[in-house]
Amino acid sequence: MRIAALLVCLIVAFSSVSARADDVATAQGVIRAQEQAFGRGDAAAAYSYAAPAVRELFPAPDIFMSMVQNGYAPVYRHKSFEFGDSKSEGSRIAQHVHIIDANGEAWEALYTLEQQADGSYKITGCSLLKAGQAV
Repeated sequence: MRIAALLVCLIVAFSSVSARADDVATAQGVIRAQEQAFGRGDAAAAYSYAAPAVRELFPAPDIFMSMVQNGYAPVYRHKSFEFGDSKSEGSRIAQHVHIIDANGEAWEALYTLEQQADGSYKITGCSLLKAGQAV
């Protein structure tokens, strides 16, 4: 009986880890899709991955794209864009991204995403620091 209870506990624990891993993979897919939209210069597609609160601040795709071009140049144009550590807590995911910008400088981005009512994940923010700088 104890073995059966232990087995059930392990199955539940591993299934929740798997669900979180699936959520992180989904969130990474959203970030990657937005990154590719930036690369194509597709403002509408890039904007579609922004959470409602971000869309309130930047009420049109061209306004959003201009903000990214001017304030997040390493996100907008880069040589490399690699996922680092992630953390999942409830309906929120934090994802680190290591970026090498167009000039060869290293940056660290922290994306935050939140699961929406329809089950999709949308990007709620992105913090950007040159690699090696203190927070």
